[in-house]
Amino acid sequence: MKTNQLQLARALDLPTRQAMLNREHSVQQFWSNNNELITNAWSEWELSELNQSAFTLDDSLLDKNLREAITKAWQDPTKEHLVKSLLKEVAPDVYEFQFFNPERLSDLREYLEQVWSSGIPMRPPYGIVLNRRGVMLDKRSSGYLAAPNFQAFYNEVLSNYMRPISRLLFPEIMGYDTQTFGFSIYYDPNTDASIRPHTDASAVTLNINLNLPEEKFTGSELDFYDQQTGKVTQLSFKPGCAMIHRGNVAHAAKPILTGDRTNFVMWLFGDRGRLPAHGAQRNHIDAKERWTTPQSIPDGYVPF
Repeated sequence: MKTNQLQLARALDLPTRQAMLNREHSVQQFWSNNNELITNAWSEWELSELNQSAFTLDDSLLDKNLREAITKAWQDPTKEHLVKSLLKEVAPDVYEFQFFNPERLSDLREYLEQVWSSGIPMRPPYGIVLNRRGVMLDKRSSGYLAAPNFQAFYNEVLSNYMRPISRLLFPEIMGYDTQTFGFSIYYDPNTDASIRPHTDASAVTLNINLNLPEEKFTGSELDFYDQQTGKVTQLSFKPGCAMIHRGNVAHAAKPILTGDRTNFVMWLFGDRGRLPAHGAQRNHIDAKERWTTPQSIPDGYVPF
């Protein structure tokens, strides 16, 4: 790897917001042409500019009770009830639980601030809308956060935590959880304040709040819509708290009124974007099958 990759990446002109929203061909061409350069720049940044001793990206950042329960279930799947006891159903097919230790969130957030200040081009999420201060997290996405230590942490969260929890709650997604996708998202009243009702192109979605305990906000509740009854359940995020739900559960983010909110959003789906059939039965699955890692190779399918 050439040692000037970081400097060259910083000199690139990022496509305009309007060009990205319009899905102009030049945007994808920009990311394709510069993919290797940008990936190498992240490795160089991590080695030369990031104080790695100050940032430990591993499961020590997670809630102690969750970490211990997950560890025991991987060692002995019959103990998966310890994990389930931490998950509270707050709406149909929507569960809430503590994911990160709020006292350690400052470490992760400081790392992300360093990422944002790196000067390396990053692709913001633009699915329904373009989120200005978000970034793609998964290797399948162009312009993703390719720092090696972050990627190791991101994949640990998906493989060791999200996938077995998803299978525990929603056994019908087994086989539709082989592929991963993720992005960060940032809400504030002056730029990206809300998102309209929608469903996700995922089998399961994990949405984790990254706000520090002292970072208060008002508004920005999540509305979850029950298709059978028409009931709307409104929920608010707490620091380090996660909500996990089937991707076909309609939801919306209400306008944020004061402060700001930062979240990681992660998806699981099957090869080439395959999803379980609507109304798929929740058949019994042996615990040992749940606590396994699929051998599928990332297929390159990108939802957006």
